[in-house]
Amino acid sequence: MKTFIIAELSANHLQQYEIAERSIKAMAESGADAVKCQTYTANTMTLNSKNECFTINNGSMWDGQTYHSLYDKAGMPWNWQPKLKEYAESLGLVWFSTPFDKTSVDFLESINNPIYKIASFELVDIPLIEYAASKGKPMIMSTGIATIDEIKEAVDACKRVNNYNITLLKCTSAYPTPYEELNLKAIPYLKELLCVPIGLSDHTLSSAVAVSAVTLGATTIEKHFILDRSMGGPDAEFSMEPHEFKYMVESIRKIEAALSTEAYKLPDDIDKKRMFMRSIFVVKDIKKGELLTEDNIRSIRPNNGLEPKHFNQIIGTKAKYDIKKGTPLQIEHLKIKIDGKEKINRS
Repeated sequence: MKTFIIAELSANHLQQYEIAERSIKAMAESGADAVKCQTYTANTMTLNSKNECFTINNGSMWDGQTYHSLYDKAGMPWNWQPKLKEYAESLGLVWFSTPFDKTSVDFLESINNPIYKIASFELVDIPLIEYAASKGKPMIMSTGIATIDEIKEAVDACKRVNNYNITLLKCTSAYPTPYEELNLKAIPYLKELLCVPIGLSDHTLSSAVAVSAVTLGATTIEKHFILDRSMGGPDAEFSMEPHEFKYMVESIRKIEAALSTEAYKLPDDIDKKRMFMRSIFVVKDIKKGELLTEDNIRSIRPNNGLEPKHFNQIIGTKAKYDIKKGTPLQIEHLKIKIDGKEKINRS
């Protein structure tokens, strides 16, 4: 199955429409399947308050700013979004967005948003999840720092409104994420526990993490995308540039090909490849009635003679005919039968 690869624009538009549009073009050129935006205003996210609890102070890269000021300079104007959606779709991308309250869900419904993404920190907002899920669109939800019980509650919220089209993204809410905190083995664990597809929302700059997630069963990969990290912005530090994103996509597509089947399967041209295997050859001229020894027969390449597993059984037997050096040894050369058979099946 093809991995659904999402390029997250987030705040990397720097509130300039031209940068947003250029970013979407670069996403398409880099092989993304979809572009994800965010639909909020500073006032739908938080309060503009001087209360100290509204100042970020948790050891993050945004410490010292108020929540309101951060979201005010990071948010995407809503009137851009219909135009960006149309532009993305003209390039063959799926465009969708993350709502953060009911008004943003209503707005996104008005422009026929095809997928709803719930951010990690909103996974506990059960009324928001129910409202978005009630629209009947696929739901993608990041797990972030949620407990297993909170993840189950979010999944149940979707199911309560008869929405079973749910994908969870294993996500570590650290920006950028230290590798030792990724816990990618949670991907198969969550899949088995919750019986829904699991993907990865990755905040490292490494392609290796996303590729590894696909080998563990991730069906969706989400990565932040920026034209150039030197542009700055709230999310620049953990966003991939176009050449990095393209390399990641190409690596994932190669891994998908390598993971094409769970069964042990040999290649279609197996007979050609098996000619490089060893078999038993005559390495010195042998006269009729002469004993076969380790001096006159050997296991060598290519695979034209008897299988080497019969070597010890053949040693000490007599040749029925004269056999020239370089001849692949066959049953008809011998005065015995092997395993009661006149000929050995080498397939």
